[in-house]
Amino acid sequence: MPDRVTIKIPRSLYLNLGQMIEGSGFSSVNEFIVFVMRTLAAGGGLKGGGKYDIAEVNEIRQRLKQLGYLKD
Repeated sequence: MPDRVTIKIPRSLYLNLGQMIEGSGFSSVNEFIVFVMRTLAAGGGLKGGGKYDIAEVNEIRQRLKQLGYLKD
């Protein structure tokens, strides 16, 4: 079993993320997405009872909406 999988995202989101990371130190959109997902996973999920309080969870959700990962 391979140690990586493919996740499909809209091309427009991919291009938007590419523009966002310019000059940020991330070498690719894939590297940025892995960073974001690892950061979220390290918090134990989005259930409010983990490492994040409700305000932080709401901020993370808002950021993910702006990136196109979540819909209203």
